[in-house]
Amino acid sequence: MAEGLDPYAILQVDPRAPRAEIRAAYRALARQHHPDLAGGSCEKMAALNNAWSVLSDPVARAEYDRGRHAAVAAMPAPPRPTDRSSTGLRRAGLRDYRSGSVLDFGRYAGWSLGELAHHDPNFLEWLVRTPAGRRYRGEIEALQRSRSATATAVPPEGRPGRFRRG
Repeated sequence: MAEGLDPYAILQVDPRAPRAEIRAAYRALARQHHPDLAGGSCEKMAALNNAWSVLSDPVARAEYDRGRHAAVAAMPAPPRPTDRSSTGLRRAGLRDYRSGSVLDFGRYAGWSLGELAHHDPNFLEWLVRTPAGRRYRGEIEALQRSRSATATAVPPEGRPGRFRRG
């Protein structure tokens, strides 16, 4: 297999897919990209054949998966999109929204409710209705009240509101 080409990506299957699903994906892509058919490509068909040869053999697939897992484990963790430390936020001139309980599940694991109220308030509205979020109901409602109070606050003197004529 050529370096950098993932057979799972070439065959457009999940790495946990069973052999039958991988075979079906290979056959469908082979019918689409066969060089004897209109629009087919020798290079694409060669890549499909190489990917199938690796993933169809249980021993070769297990060996490839071990190497793939080792490569993923050796990669450094990706940096967070923003510096959420207090000093980083102060340097950037932003408020520190870390407050309240910290979630230990889901896509926002490690985020506080205060951060979520600022970043994704719709998620909090959903969370309060789920069984996992019921324990945070009081905190979420307090955050939503403070957020709505801030949104409906009267603008200071000398600065007209967004839709008011000044």
